[in-house]
Amino acid sequence: MTKMKNDKKVMDRFHYSTDQVIDKPFNWGQLSRLLTYLKPYSKKLLPLSILTVLITTAVRLIIPILIGVYTLDKAIRQKDGSLLMTLIGVIAGLYVISYCANILRIRWMNQLGQGVIYDLRKHLFSHVQSLSHRFFDQRSAGSILVRIMNDINSLQELFTNGVINLLMDIILLAGIIVLLFTLSPELTLAVMVILPIMFFISTTLRKNIRKSWQLVRLKQAKLNSHLNESIQGVRVTQAFTQERENMAFFDGINTENFESWRTATKKNAIFRPLVEMTNAVGTAVLIWYGAHLIQNGSLQLGEFVSFAFYLGMFWEPISRLGQVYNQLLIGMASSERIFEFLDEKPIVHEKDEAISMKEIAGHIQFNEVEFSYDDKRKALQGINLEMKAGQTVALVGHTGSGKTTIANLISRFYDPTAGAVTIDGNDLRDVSVASLRNQISIVLQDTFIFSGTIMDNIRFGRPDATDEEVRLAAEAIGADNFIGKLANGYETEVEERGNVLSVGERQLLSFARALLANPRIIILDEATASIDTETEVKIQSALKKLLKGRTAIIIAHRLSTIRDSDTIFVLENGRIKESGNHDQLMEQRGDYYDLVESQFRMIEAI
Repeated sequence: MTKMKNDKKVMDRFHYSTDQVIDKPFNWGQLSRLLTYLKPYSKKLLPLSILTVLITTAVRLIIPILIGVYTLDKAIRQKDGSLLMTLIGVIAGLYVISYCANILRIRWMNQLGQGVIYDLRKHLFSHVQSLSHRFFDQRSAGSILVRIMNDINSLQELFTNGVINLLMDIILLAGIIVLLFTLSPELTLAVMVILPIMFFISTTLRKNIRKSWQLVRLKQAKLNSHLNESIQGVRVTQAFTQERENMAFFDGINTENFESWRTATKKNAIFRPLVEMTNAVGTAVLIWYGAHLIQNGSLQLGEFVSFAFYLGMFWEPISRLGQVYNQLLIGMASSERIFEFLDEKPIVHEKDEAISMKEIAGHIQFNEVEFSYDDKRKALQGINLEMKAGQTVALVGHTGSGKTTIANLISRFYDPTAGAVTIDGNDLRDVSVASLRNQISIVLQDTFIFSGTIMDNIRFGRPDATDEEVRLAAEAIGADNFIGKLANGYETEVEERGNVLSVGERQLLSFARALLANPRIIILDEATASIDTETEVKIQSALKKLLKGRTAIIIAHRLSTIRDSDTIFVLENGRIKESGNHDQLMEQRGDYYDLVESQFRMIEAI
């Protein structure tokens, strides 16, 4: 009992509330929306695939008649050798045609399916990249990864085989039913008596199967989320010796994932035995009642053989239609989750007639700006401030005072809930996001380094920059010194998140990346927090030179970083409490003065 309580405590540490089982009726409109991804292939691959399906189906429907009615009842019974040889040649030729058509059908269907999956994944990834920061704040990286990879992969079988096979099986089934009734209506009605029972049983399983596959996707998302967090946070886990607790949680969600798959596959497995049972009953009826009809002369032997062929073929599409329906249920469970993301709208809306900003001067104004992340607590309350073009402005205050929120609004990661933010007199809600952000560089405390070379990482913000320009940017902020000591210099491959580099080295690369982009506005959000004092001194002169003529917003606690700013805004609870330059604020002996004094006391204590 104690172990169970402890395991529950471990499980309660983690919360994945953004992914839930979507309990909705089967949505034919959603299926229609999914099929729109076939449109780019409607001129070539789709028609060719359908053509091969029609050829294959026609051959399969013709051959039993040729074997039973014509070969047995006519050629063999009437001892017509010439007709027999002709029929053998025709049947052989039809099998060759069917073989060739099947090869082409499989090739073209695979190309079609892979093309649709490629397009869908590209569309989803592009859309996710366009979403606002709030979307990523509310979801784990693992959850997003599952939808882009696993959920789209689960549609592969549906598009590669399911859609075309569905058409083939419907045509084949309709043809078989027509031919069965043509050969013997009485025998057809006799063997079809089991179908209503099978239909009733199978329909009762549909809702449960669909829910089961939705649950599978949910458990996979939780598993991937935890794996992503565990790998990225392994150092913290080991530092606090939480390996056992972490493993206990992993074991729990891994078991849930296993059980959800087992439940879903169990329900899927019911379909095929059900069809086989129906087939067995139908075959028994065929033999018993067919023999009776042959004995009383109502049915010829060749017709019976053709009927038996068609009946054997009849259960095959029925079985496959059950499998296709299972694929459809899996696909619908995944597509609901995919379309949930595709239906997400950025909270930052770009107007149709949005202005494309040319080179800006960098004059920033906040006019009675209010903002809330959750529509409950206000992060900013009636903010009025001005940052003149070319000025260096510092934002200081305790955690949660609104410093980073101001930077987010300038970059238009969010729009204010009241008031307006303007640059050079243009309300940011009236300008295109791309033209704005192309002229802003941001350096964060937590620097993200991409896999690739150091050269690639510095060039990330300006892909067309030359190697020489990259080196000049690195030299300007002092990164060239440590880069030159690496084995391959600028061509050194860095691992994911730049783990081969120190924290300070990663931060210097982020400075070089930002400066290479040649922005009109630079935002430094605690950008020097991870750099040691010696390194910071080295880059101060470079920063002064490179920030000249640009509007710079510095969010920092270090006095050395902000004391030379033209204006310092002191924030508290989303409001501006003090403003002025360093000397003016020191004379006021307010919050800024207290902050400076506390830092001096800390330095003296060290």
